[in-house]
Amino acid sequence: MGGVTSTIAARFAFFPPTPPSYTVVVADATTGRLAIPEISRPAARRRRRDGTGGDSSSGAAEEEDGTEVVRLRTRRGNEIVGVYVRHARASATMLYSHGNAADLGQMYGLFAELSRRLRVNIFGYDYSGYGRSTGKTVYSSIEQPTECNTYADIEAAYNCLKEKYGVADEDIILYGQSVGSGPTIDLASRLPNLRAVVLHSPILSGLRVLYPVKRTFWFDIYKNIDKIGLVNCPVLVIHGTSDDVVDCSHGKQLWELCKVKYSPLWLSGGGHCNLELYPDYIRHLKKFVSSLSKKSSKPDPKEITAVDDTTRKATEAACSDKPKEAACLDKPKESAKCSQISRKSLDSRVGKSKTVDVPEKPRMSSDDIGKFRRRRCLVW
Repeated sequence: MGGVTSTIAARFAFFPPTPPSYTVVVADATTGRLAIPEISRPAARRRRRDGTGGDSSSGAAEEEDGTEVVRLRTRRGNEIVGVYVRHARASATMLYSHGNAADLGQMYGLFAELSRRLRVNIFGYDYSGYGRSTGKTVYSSIEQPTECNTYADIEAAYNCLKEKYGVADEDIILYGQSVGSGPTIDLASRLPNLRAVVLHSPILSGLRVLYPVKRTFWFDIYKNIDKIGLVNCPVLVIHGTSDDVVDCSHGKQLWELCKVKYSPLWLSGGGHCNLELYPDYIRHLKKFVSSLSKKSSKPDPKEITAVDDTTRKATEAACSDKPKEAACLDKPKESAKCSQISRKSLDSRVGKSKTVDVPEKPRMSSDDIGKFRRRRCLVW
């Protein structure tokens, strides 16, 4: 029965980019080092601790960042691709689970920028059936992701951080974007000593994206609403108030159910695919990461938002619109038409809003991410 559920869910929940946006090659036959040509950079820049640039053979110089490509075997027998973006002065390591209709080739620009701005290491991975990761169900001869596969995928990425890179739970920040909030919350609910969790446009559950149901059904997927209460570390929720794919009410309810609440970020006029472009996004995220200390799994008490009347009113005001049904999700063939309608309505809301925080130029995302996401509304 569980296999049937995953197969049905996969038909409306997962849309891996076809063809993949990148390839994986063996860069060094002697060591077996892997590389992704589409994201390869020139030789890593070296920067002195005093901030001056240029190459140097001095011991005072250090590598600003570097990227490593890995292949990981999951407990379900699939082989997934991951990238580890290293920062020389990292204060934590972020395990990033990306959203739908994207892969590592499109997400890498964001990973590199987040690593630089937040001063963290970032490990991103592709789900089974996404990018160059393998994975197919017994009911299909083509590559097809499933909910159970994504749970095994994030476990493999987490084990890699622990075993290969020696990262302790206290130094790991789990980041789940949209559909990536599913495997993120599932893993976080089973790890009591994590540094923190970030939920970016999260979903209450797969079925609740389509219909405003009041109870959890057996065939639903990513039952985040039932698992979020098991997460013991600080949780930051980021959601756009004009998200017409996953309504802002999803983020609001998850935030209310968190044990350790950090001040949420409701981006006025923000949609589902453009939150990284808003100045407040990186500012708030950086403040959150900075508030976390290694010795304590809790941030500064002043930054933990109590559930008082003022906060409740602000949250309700930010998400006061009636939840919208993401009807386009179960019609992948009409995605092009749906994308045009969605984009037009989003632009009109941004233009008319008086309180909107106008996004900056797309410095936080690569051009490929922006172009791809604007063509589709199926990115949850």
